[in-house]
Amino acid sequence: MDCIDLDLAGPRLLVAAAFHDARGFFLESYSRRTLLGFGIDLNFVQDNQSYSKHRGTVRGLHYQSPPYAQAKLIRVVRGRIVDVVVDVRRGSPTYGGWAKAELSAENGHQLLVPVGFLHGFLTNLRLSQVAPGGRPRSSVARATGSARPLKC
Repeated sequence: MDCIDLDLAGPRLLVAAAFHDARGFFLESYSRRTLLGFGIDLNFVQDNQSYSKHRGTVRGLHYQSPPYAQAKLIRVVRGRIVDVVVDVRRGSPTYGGWAKAELSAENGHQLLVPVGFLHGFLTNLRLSQVAPGGRPRSSVARATGSARPLKC
């Protein structure tokens, strides 16, 4: 797995290595050990899935306020989306800034959205399914910090 820093301090693009053969492919979409190697200390306790019938469906911008704030790891299991994050951490050097990433079932990329960021997406294909894993804020404080950038 590779970890790519985005233009904002915090969100990261995770690129899993897929192993292909005649049957299809296999990839490891989550490994606590691998994420720890990138300095990401998250142990997700919740996994969700959304289904959008139509191309052009917008979902978001989502945000959970304390004490319900949570980091998310977004991945697409079917279809393709453009995912957007917006920094709303007061005092952050990138406050108000935004970044985007294309996530698809085909490319296997995932987007880490730390606490303190708005998050939303636009579906680029019909029948898209997105699976965001999440974790309550009280257990991700070390991973997000205040306004300190995280580097891969």
